[in-house]
Amino acid sequence: MTEETTTERKLLTTAGSWFLLEDYGNDVVRITEPHVEEFVRSNAWFIKGRDLDVLIDCGTGIASMKKHIPAIFKRKPWLVMTHTHFDHIGSHHEFKHRLVHSAEADVLTSPTAENTLSKDYIDDALIAALPHKGYEIMDYAIEAAAPSETVEDGDVIDLGDRTLEVVHLPGHTPGSIGLWDVENGLLFSGDAIYDGQILDDLPNSNVDDYQRAMRRLREIPVFAVHPGHGESFGQRRLVELADHYLEARGGAPPAASVAQADAQPVARAAEWRE
Repeated sequence: MTEETTTERKLLTTAGSWFLLEDYGNDVVRITEPHVEEFVRSNAWFIKGRDLDVLIDCGTGIASMKKHIPAIFKRKPWLVMTHTHFDHIGSHHEFKHRLVHSAEADVLTSPTAENTLSKDYIDDALIAALPHKGYEIMDYAIEAAAPSETVEDGDVIDLGDRTLEVVHLPGHTPGSIGLWDVENGLLFSGDAIYDGQILDDLPNSNVDDYQRAMRRLREIPVFAVHPGHGESFGQRRLVELADHYLEARGGAPPAASVAQADAQPVARAAEWRE
């Protein structure tokens, strides 16, 4: 008689609310998934315009955005994806107008566990609650939906009372982009830069491209950076993060860096949640 072994699985309760919405002022709302493991948990940013609303990234897709938070999407926003890793594109098929950089359009058309990186993260430890009764995380898959448009560096999305300029920032992925709201001094940076561990050793990452992106980022005169992960930060912290990366990868930053950034102190972060 042999001893039977079993693998224990944690028992999860159903989440009362899957998404958390936070008002950052300037008609900007951050949408997160609090029950997703912190390292993977991404920020989606909803921007209300006079004529057009825009959603930047759309989470893991573990729960339907449109079903859980329909009120915020009543004007059918355009969805712009900063890149095509699973934690940023999971609900992309729910939106009619989908934009992504041309370098990564094929991932949306034919998403796999490999090209979206979900194969490296999907397991029982990813979530602390269930989006609905009977949900199985190991059945996770991203639905295919081709982009309705592709974007390139310098393209402009007009919301009526503000514009978002596409800034191509390859390095993390070939088609990584940021969206620059020049009227309000806001940069939505995706995973090109955030206040945490920068990942440049993933499939299709490129350190040389990342160094060029960091040099470009540090020259943008932001009031606030709203990143793809973690908390927002100001100009001074942007320059510090970019310079730290450049120094770590052997690309010395310009000498005048942090001194030039002092006019935009990190302390102003408190204003972004008014």
